[in-house]
Amino acid sequence: MGWSQGLFRTLWRALSKEVKELVGTDQHGNKYYYIPEYKNWRGQTIREKRIIEAANKKEVDYEVGDIPTEWEAWIRRTRKTPPTMEEILKNEKYREEMKIKSKHFYENEKLLSKETNEELLAPPVQTQIKGHASAPYFGKEEPSVAPTSTGKTFQPGSWMPQDGKSHNQ
Repeated sequence: MGWSQGLFRTLWRALSKEVKELVGTDQHGNKYYYIPEYKNWRGQTIREKRIIEAANKKEVDYEVGDIPTEWEAWIRRTRKTPPTMEEILKNEKYREEMKIKSKHFYENEKLLSKETNEELLAPPVQTQIKGHASAPYFGKEEPSVAPTSTGKTFQPGSWMPQDGKSHNQ
C-alpha cells in the first residue's frame, strides 16, 4: 500500500469516526481488528466490521492456511468471541493427532483388506464359450460338419410358416 493510500485511509477514519480496536494476532503475524457500529458524518448507521491486516502485504503471497480456522470463523461471524492463542494451539495439536491416526487407520485397513480379499475370493473358474444364443446350434454339443441343405434346393418365396398362413396375403 502506498503512502498516499495510507494517508487517505487515516484521514477517512478520522472523519468517519471509524475506530479500529486490535482484537488479537495469530502465530503467522496477522492482526485482527474490530470496528464497532457507528454513525457516519451523514447520520447513516454503519454496521460493525471485522477485518484482518495480513502479515504478507502482497496478495499473491497469501495461501490457504495462512489464517487459522478459528480466526476465519470469527471474521465470518460464525463465532461471537475471538479465539485465544491457547485455543488455536490446542486445536492445531488435535488436528495433527487426527492426521496421524487417520494415516495409521488407512494403512491398517489397507493391510486387512488385502488379507481378507485373498482369503474370501474363490479361485478363478475357466468357462467354455459354446456360441451365441442366436446361433442355430446353441445348446447342442457341436454344430454338424455336413451341410443340411444345398444351394440347389433353395427357392425364393417357397418357405411357409408352420401354421399354414402366408405373410404375403
